[in-house]
Amino acid sequence: MAATNKPEDVVTIDVYTAKGLLTSSNYRYLDVRSVEEFNKSHIENALNVPYMFITQEGRVKNPEFLEQVSSICKKEEHLVVGCNSGGRALRACVDLLNAGFEHVNNMEGGYSRWVDSGFAGDKPPEELKLACKFRP
Repeated sequence: MAATNKPEDVVTIDVYTAKGLLTSSNYRYLDVRSVEEFNKSHIENALNVPYMFITQEGRVKNPEFLEQVSSICKKEEHLVVGCNSGGRALRACVDLLNAGFEHVNNMEGGYSRWVDSGFAGDKPPEELKLACKFRP
C-alpha cells in the first residue's frame, strides 16, 4: 500500500529551531529552490536538489527529485527542507515522507525568513532579499 502523507502530516519548524538543528551534526539542510536561486545565496553546507524547474511554460516538477535526493541522502537521515518561502518545501516534504524518508522537517518561511532573521551571514540583507525573492 502506498503511503499517503498530506501537507498537514509534515512537521514544520521555525527558522530558529532549524538553525539549532543544523548546528548539530545530525541534520542536513536540503534546499529545493532552483539552481539559479541557490547559486545567488544559500545556507552554509546546504544540499541543492530543485523540486521544480522554471521553464517557458512555467514551473514544472522535477521528475527525478526523489531519485536525486536518494542519491545524496539516506532515508534515515534527519533533514531540514527549505525553499524560498515554504510552498515548494512543503510539497517536497510530502513526497519525501511518501518515499520512505523518516525524519523530514519543513522550514517555515524558507530562505526568505532565514534572511529576515539575520542568519544569512555577511552580505547586506537587501542583496540577499533580492536574491531570495526570485520569482519567474
